[in-house]
Amino acid sequence: MCMRGHLEGFIKQLDNAFEIGQSTRFKEVSNNITSVLICGIGGSGIGGTIASKAIADVCKVPVITCNDYHIPAFVNDSTLIIASSYSGNTEETITAVTSAMSKGAVLCAITSGGALKALCEETGSNHILIPGGNPPRTCLGYSLTEQIFALNKYGLIPGELIDNLKSASKLLKSEDNNIKLEAKLVSEALAGKIPVLYSTDKFEPIAIRFRQQLNENSKMLAWHNKFPEMNHNEIVGWSQENKDLAVLVFRNRDDFYRTQARIDFTVSLISDFASSVTQITSKGNSYLERALYFIYLTDWVSLYLAESDNTDPIAIKSIDALKAHLATID
Repeated sequence: MCMRGHLEGFIKQLDNAFEIGQSTRFKEVSNNITSVLICGIGGSGIGGTIASKAIADVCKVPVITCNDYHIPAFVNDSTLIIASSYSGNTEETITAVTSAMSKGAVLCAITSGGALKALCEETGSNHILIPGGNPPRTCLGYSLTEQIFALNKYGLIPGELIDNLKSASKLLKSEDNNIKLEAKLVSEALAGKIPVLYSTDKFEPIAIRFRQQLNENSKMLAWHNKFPEMNHNEIVGWSQENKDLAVLVFRNRDDFYRTQARIDFTVSLISDFASSVTQITSKGNSYLERALYFIYLTDWVSLYLAESDNTDPIAIKSIDALKAHLATID
């Protein structure tokens, strides 16, 4: 399937993921869960980064993400490991999970198969199976949704977040045409430039996701930072004109008022130096609705940029070459 087809199917993917999450039955565990480590990397990992922000205000135990081979020292038999690997064979994730289970951690996986599925079956661990055969970055709807379901099934977050996922799907259906129109305008502002992405701290995972999509789909380099952190360092770097840079700012109507003041000031300052400063504002009544609104919009931006440059958004030759190289190393 072409990338356009994947994006056209994103809303349906959310609905399918919801049905899978609802129908999957989990075994009860005797362990008292006091911490959560979400393991995943790349297209499989960003869902956990988003989930950790989405649940921060309601989850009573600390949730940490791991995008590496190595796990933190706190992991023990009271830790829930949520492993997200689309293929089920991501070497960093498999290595981290193996280490965690050696410490007695409870495993739950979101995967389409591979070694991770086999490990879950071998150990009797809970897992949610999702459809395979697609680029991992096109399956965020599955990985994010199922991680929210998993956290709810372990009693760590309320059912309200499940409802928010359902509402997000309805929002995207109602805004579908408007989102694509806005995405086209944003892509025109970023075309031929180096995108600089700014968000609030809570929405940093969305900026990361967009940076990843620009890298893979559009074959563009980009960087991101967040408010208020960038006001203590990066803002000083905006001291001379650089028309190779195009800025995109993610905004929400309920951003903290002092953060909004910071953003307003920063936009005014850097408008004199960048080629353009574009601001996009989320829609929705919950974090998950707003996050998925931004994700759907910016995914389309990355596709329009690829198409305008006659770039194949599916191809990932550099990643394929790296995997081939790593296969030669014991």
